Amino acid sequence: MYGLMQDWQLLCHRVIEHAARQHGERRVVSRTVEGPIKVTNYAEIHERALRVSKRLVKDSIRPGDRIATLAWSTSNHLECWYGIAGIGAIYHPVNPRLFSEQISYIINNAKDRVLLLDTSFVELVESLSDGLPTIERYVILTDRANMPQTRLRNAIAYEDWIAEVDADFTWHSFDENTAASLAYTSGTTGQPKGVLYSHRSIVLMSLAANSPDMYGFGSNDVVLQVVPMCHANGWTWPFSAPMAGAELVLPGAQLDGESLSELLLNERVTCTGGVPTVWQGVLAHLAERGETLTDLKRIYIGGSPCPRSLMEAFMNGHGVEVRSAFGMTEMGPMAAICSLMPETHDLTGDAMVDLLQTQGRPPFMVEFRTEDDEGRIQPWDGVSAGHLKARGPCIVQAYYGNEIGSALDEHGFFDTGDIAAINKNGYVRLTDRAKDLVKSGGEWISSIDLENHVMDHPDVFEAAVIGAKHPKWDERPVVVAVRKEGSRVSKEDIMGFLTGKIAKWWMPDDIIFVDSLPHTATGKLHKSVLRSQYENHLVGRLTG
Repeated sequence: MYGLMQDWQLLCHRVIEHAARQHGERRVVSRTVEGPIKVTNYAEIHERALRVSKRLVKDSIRPGDRIATLAWSTSNHLECWYGIAGIGAIYHPVNPRLFSEQISYIINNAKDRVLLLDTSFVELVESLSDGLPTIERYVILTDRANMPQTRLRNAIAYEDWIAEVDADFTWHSFDENTAASLAYTSGTTGQPKGVLYSHRSIVLMSLAANSPDMYGFGSNDVVLQVVPMCHANGWTWPFSAPMAGAELVLPGAQLDGESLSELLLNERVTCTGGVPTVWQGVLAHLAERGETLTDLKRIYIGGSPCPRSLMEAFMNGHGVEVRSAFGMTEMGPMAAICSLMPETHDLTGDAMVDLLQTQGRPPFMVEFRTEDDEGRIQPWDGVSAGHLKARGPCIVQAYYGNEIGSALDEHGFFDTGDIAAINKNGYVRLTDRAKDLVKSGGEWISSIDLENHVMDHPDVFEAAVIGAKHPKWDERPVVVAVRKEGSRVSKEDIMGFLTGKIAKWWMPDDIIFVDSLPHTATGKLHKSVLRSQYENHLVGRLTG
């Protein structure tokens, strides 16, 4: 026997319909690529998204066709997502920070038919266009006045493109399992892999994101989306914010400390989130100006583990609640948020900060377990580490173009590639990516934990730990660090700082200072690059 509820499919365009209907005048603020701040609202986003849909249909775009976007986080980009998904086509956000060869690869792999791009990427795409045979038209996300000269095929200014149609268009219902978005991994090893989100998975994950212990957006919030929309489906924020009726602030291309601080202060932002390196710049700018984030209530820090010093700077200096966030493109993308529960309220001091530095606990619809190398399930004791695996309705079961279920183990779990321990309350603590663990004399050293200790030093801006080859111990940890501006901190200073904080056999064999560290297209430390540079660093010293 089936229930007698209405057949109301979970579709992405229902989100913006709801936002326009219930919160139509709620502001959407974005910094345009041209520079000025643009203010619109959900009603206008909805109306323009309908125009996008109608224009795509006029251009013979059909359900299932892939439409690429190479754009910063702006209101134009947002309305394109809804307009594309609304007709059953698939929006494919391309990360502009990928190598040009990777950009060509994923556009060709997806067989995108149209590419919508910001003016800042015209020159890049012109250099690639001869190798993009499936692209039939290029739509430049600007108006006629700012339209650059270009040789791109059938190029047209976005405002002219949607001006050729009106908003007299109706989005229809279809199966919620229809694909809506194609997101590619950053490709740190091998070519990027495609993750094909369904309408159902996006709506479910966005609903889960709005629960109080996760992002918890509400209609009184002002949300600054610092994480680019092309990173893991924008952490669901392009859907969870309008779903809740929260005001949405989009920073465009300018993610420097000064520009973000301006938005945080001027727009009275209450919630924001992004990778740790972004917030280092914001804190430095605010400190220089002597300004405090009086409106900001919560900040979500993900992509890489949040250093203790960064967390304490926000909590103690600005009175902001810091929640660590963990997720992956393959996980829809939100996997866990570190919010407090009754069993943790008695924690104080270092014990509380230790908890807040964990990756948190999963929402409903994400099921975790850890396994050792032999596949034995590990206990939730906070100590027993193993391969972190997950399953749920918003988690990938196969990469784009591969056989259904091919990304899962025999029990239906996806291996995240992380090593983690889970405590009795379900909080996940990542000890490392499986490929980044340092194996020294048969024992494992967590590069994440060691990095966090090094970055607690007040004169260290950023640090990465890799395993360098060693003739006796197999591998030994080496720290590659960036000093804060004006600092002259030495190797001996950091070694002394670490003494007593970590086990003696965890002490790094060397500390190398560099001007900057390499990052992936999503802002994470690019450790494969560092390993290729420094994996023989100790061998050379010991045998030289």
